[in-house]
Amino acid sequence: MSSIQKLDLKMTASEYALWEREQTEKHEYYAGEVFSQAGGTRRHSLIGLNIARVIGNHLANRDCQVHGSDMRIHVEATGYQAYPDVSVACPPIEGFSEDVISNPILLVEVLSPATADFDRSGKFAHYRQIPSLKEYLVFWQDEARAEQHTRSPEGLWLLRDVVGIEAVIQLASLDSPLALRDVYDKVDFQVEAKQSQTSLG
Repeated sequence: MSSIQKLDLKMTASEYALWEREQTEKHEYYAGEVFSQAGGTRRHSLIGLNIARVIGNHLANRDCQVHGSDMRIHVEATGYQAYPDVSVACPPIEGFSEDVISNPILLVEVLSPATADFDRSGKFAHYRQIPSLKEYLVFWQDEARAEQHTRSPEGLWLLRDVVGIEAVIQLASLDSPLALRDVYDKVDFQVEAKQSQTSLG
């Protein structure tokens, strides 16, 4: 997720749903408070789109749908509403409107420095309350690395660290592979170093 900022606004969930449809930027919602979601970096966008593309190819002959960061997820148990970088849902797809999904099976976040701790802890705590959710993935921007959280048949969440450009994640929710080489296709991990050298020079 890209950076967020709390706005000086208070509204009900119904008011937020109507208000959000009129906005040109995306906002998350929780407990009456609204949070703006600033745009991400080119690298953040590229990683998210790579993931959606690869998963979309796997779903070409299946009924499940993959969505990008414009699709809002509603956690009915907590009232939290957010825009993950990638989400997958299978029929019957549920949500109180066409711009909301409440029963995803897979959610993906690309970490940003400002939100990494929240994405891996607080946000995941909300996402875990979604009964349909089988898997949660978080990806780093500055290295080929991911965390794979999968829900066991007993309801326990299991963590696997995946590191290295040659690594492959076996998606438990879709029974298909996701290669980190494809996730990080065209991603330049040296861009920050190059920019720092330019500014210092």
